[in-house]
Amino acid sequence: MATSRFSIVLQAAGVDLEGDLIVPEVATGIVVFAHGSGSSRFSSRNQMVARYLSEQGLATLLFDLLTAEENVIDERTRELRFDIELIGKRMTGAVDWVAQASRTHGLNIGLFGASTGAAAALIAAAQRSDKVRAVVSRGGRPDLAGDYLPRVEAPTLLLVGGHDEPVIDLNEQARARMQAPCELVIVPGATHLFEEPGKLEEVQEHAGRWFLEHLAGS
Repeated sequence: MATSRFSIVLQAAGVDLEGDLIVPEVATGIVVFAHGSGSSRFSSRNQMVARYLSEQGLATLLFDLLTAEENVIDERTRELRFDIELIGKRMTGAVDWVAQASRTHGLNIGLFGASTGAAAALIAAAQRSDKVRAVVSRGGRPDLAGDYLPRVEAPTLLLVGGHDEPVIDLNEQARARMQAPCELVIVPGATHLFEEPGKLEEVQEHAGRWFLEHLAGS
């Protein structure tokens, strides 16, 4: 399937953030990625999932939640990566950008969050319930979305490694607070980063199923 790739700069919450946009020739929706703490749009795991989704006909946007200057500060303090309100606002800004940009306007929007990025994705879903149609969390901390959880309307898929027991408990607590349809899938034999052979492939297949069900043709 032919795809077009663009390096973009989006404005979100008053700052410019760099991103990589991939749009298939005939896109059936778009998935915006929120990376985990200490990572960026160059996350190899998210890029792998994004490639798979692109092959399924979905456009993808991976972008940096922090500016270059903020990354320098965060490398030293490690504070900004855990500022959930901040990254939630920026994820919301990215949703607004996608909804308005000429290349993506009109596409149904899904959000994919990893680690703390899952909380940012759920905050954006709660604040833009008219735009976000589906959410997937990979090894996420949806519990950090706090009081936004009951406001999420988009169907949500929570993917957690079977050996990531503390995070399983936190995902179960988050699911109990959600009003939206929410499915928790435990990936057997996987740890927090899904580094075991074949486990990230299972993640992308689950994510692809979820996004195609809720974005394509709806």
